Amino acid sequence: MRLSPSGVSVPGPSRRSLLRGAGGAALLAGAGIPLLSACGGSGSSSDPKTVTLGSNASDAVPKKAFEAVYADFKKQSGLSVDVNTKDHNTFQEQINSYLQGTPDDVFNWFAGYRMQFFAAKKLATPIDDVWQKIGGNFPDAMKKLSKGEDGKYYFVPLTTYPWAIFYRKSVFQQHGYKIPASWDDFVALCKQMQKDGLVPLAFGDKDAWPAMGTFDQINFRLNGYDFHVQLMAGKASWTDAKVKAVFDHWAEILPYHQDGFMGRTWEDAAQTLVSKKAGMYLLGSFVAQQFTNKADLDDLDFFPFPELNSAYGQDTVEAPTDGFMVSKAPKNHAGVLKLLEYLGTPAAEEVYLKTDTSVVAASSKADTSAYSPLQKKAFEMIGSAKSLTQFMDRDSRPDFTSTVMQPGLQKFLQNPKGVDSLLASIERQKKTIFASE
Repeated sequence: MRLSPSGVSVPGPSRRSLLRGAGGAALLAGAGIPLLSACGGSGSSSDPKTVTLGSNASDAVPKKAFEAVYADFKKQSGLSVDVNTKDHNTFQEQINSYLQGTPDDVFNWFAGYRMQFFAAKKLATPIDDVWQKIGGNFPDAMKKLSKGEDGKYYFVPLTTYPWAIFYRKSVFQQHGYKIPASWDDFVALCKQMQKDGLVPLAFGDKDAWPAMGTFDQINFRLNGYDFHVQLMAGKASWTDAKVKAVFDHWAEILPYHQDGFMGRTWEDAAQTLVSKKAGMYLLGSFVAQQFTNKADLDDLDFFPFPELNSAYGQDTVEAPTDGFMVSKAPKNHAGVLKLLEYLGTPAAEEVYLKTDTSVVAASSKADTSAYSPLQKKAFEMIGSAKSLTQFMDRDSRPDFTSTVMQPGLQKFLQNPKGVDSLLASIERQKKTIFASE
């Protein structure tokens, strides 16, 4: 799911189906679906003029954008990139067994915990030497996002997009609404919108992932980035009073959420913002794809989630980031270094973004002159953040978020008074799942 100012179709909720390890891969193989393997099926190429790359960019737009990037790299370096593209979801399902086998030299992946997970398992190669060349192209928050738990770099980011609260400028102008900076201002605005006959907060959680975004925003605004990371990594307790406080704040604004959310997709919820029936919508900037009329799109704007704790302000931005990692034993190490140094340049991002306008560049030095006003604002918001998170299902173990947190948050939404027993249950399940690492 991504920002699509041009209305280009982008991945739906299925993009949030995640790696389930070797067990899931074996099931797929048993069902007659070929296992993900390296180019040629026998591991990375030893051809010094070729770098092999495992890609999850199976959708038409990103696939075409990457083709342009690799063609530009070949023009500059003389090296070819032999791309092994697999269906996006299949790639994610089988990534664990793929990396333990004979993977390609380089592969597409996600920043943050998802990258750290494989780095810690020694299934990826550190690339500090690459970052000595490209480090000046990225803000500190993006650098932090690219490091493993051992402090070494394992990831080169390419594109990203933010989560924020979206609204129609004309609706705010019509009613005289002001952008809320504090929690009290935000709650007061919700109340006023309700009085004015608007749905204060558009919301659809039929596919169970959007609610995770609301939890993230309240959690890192209230408890800070470090606690968010600890909680997602299974190192902090879900029965901690800090977590209970997140749900207490959420319960305060639940009455202003759109009714019937369990049967509504995010796209359907977005239509209430398009039609000016809803005043605000907390979502990723891919919400723009629903604004297919240019006048409506030009009227769309956003602001960061309000401050909850002055110690943390609004210094964290949720910005899912995609990029590249190096497998455990690349055959063409010299070629890999050249490719990653190129991918870490603003020029590479600019080539990509000429085709795929659904995202923004991860580099703080990329040319933004071709960006829409919405893209420019997204780029500035991400670039100025002290810390970047990746979204709950990327910041934590996917088996935990899919089997525990998605149903757990839906239980809370339907019965906010049962939160104590819910958090005790989440903590019990967390201990079991994370112990299996």
